[in-house]
Amino acid sequence: MDDLTKALSASFAVSKEPNSTAAPHPRLAQYKSKYSVLEQNERRRRFLDLQKSKRLNYVNHARHLADGNWTGADSDEGEDLDKQEDSQQGQDNETELEGMELERRKLPKHYANQLMLSEWLVDVPAELHTDWLMVVCPVGKRSLIVASKGSTAAYTKSGYCVNRFPSLLPGGNRHNSAMGKDYTILDCIFSEVDRTYYILDVMCWRGHPVYDCPTEFRFYWLQSKVQETDGLSEVAKRNPFRFVSLQSLDCSCASIQKALAAEYSFSVDGLLFYHRQTHYTPGSTPLVGWLRPYMVSDILGMEVPVGTLTTKPEYAGQQLQEILEHKQPSAEVRPANRSGGYELEHLSTPSQNTQDTLSFLNHKPIQEANMET
Repeated sequence: MDDLTKALSASFAVSKEPNSTAAPHPRLAQYKSKYSVLEQNERRRRFLDLQKSKRLNYVNHARHLADGNWTGADSDEGEDLDKQEDSQQGQDNETELEGMELERRKLPKHYANQLMLSEWLVDVPAELHTDWLMVVCPVGKRSLIVASKGSTAAYTKSGYCVNRFPSLLPGGNRHNSAMGKDYTILDCIFSEVDRTYYILDVMCWRGHPVYDCPTEFRFYWLQSKVQETDGLSEVAKRNPFRFVSLQSLDCSCASIQKALAAEYSFSVDGLLFYHRQTHYTPGSTPLVGWLRPYMVSDILGMEVPVGTLTTKPEYAGQQLQEILEHKQPSAEVRPANRSGGYELEHLSTPSQNTQDTLSFLNHKPIQEANMET
């Protein structure tokens, strides 16, 4: 009996509070081994290898986005997938379109799924401190910004144009459009409260696409170009919304801890981790990771400063386990689905402002709005 007791005590521990969410899930190690170690790291390696050999014509792609003219473009890519998704989600789409008082047609094809989307950072890369960058993100809605031909358009992840207005971005108003030769394409987070588009990434600036440039260069290019553009961060007649570039940090323990202890002019939503060498690839990719600030201690295994950002909500333990459990194996880029959602989006933080979320989801796409006179 003594031998049996010793054997059992060595194999598992007994807690006075069974299934406590304050403690790691008993099967956490199994999930990480099954879904992460053999999964996410390997896909990161494959994605990096793939982008070395895959070269798309981003010059034409950016021009098509800017001009809105897809005649003759290689637009049949993914046609079969679109048809399959349309047949599966046709009824849902029709209901959504009716609710938004739109014509009966499928979701906009060309402007949908143009953003590079993250995955939950389940498996921490060994080279995180040296080969990755971090961006602190505000609460808001992801937006594709296209400034061209004298106006600026804001699109949702699913491709709807929700606003059109002048801006001081190159090509964004009729005074700096240069006969349509200048155009800018940005990945932004829109904060309605701040009337600000926080620039997360750049795909094209003044007609020069940088899709196939490493993250480190894109971020440097973005900062330098924004600094050169006067008035972009101020509200004015030709710039009714502010454009502010987000800063990137290295992923050393000191930098992450400092970021979690800092104060921000916006409400912090989470942390994005970018591999320094990844190109801008539309769709979900393991080379961009996403964490809520309160997950840093559990996932990255580091001490974090006590504060508002690092305080764990009651659902934190269950949320983490669901993320690990639902992580699906794949060696391919997974684009957003037809409704604009992406992998494990339903496992994100439960909405604290449901009314505001519903307000945005019910936002009607428009043809023209707030155009400069």
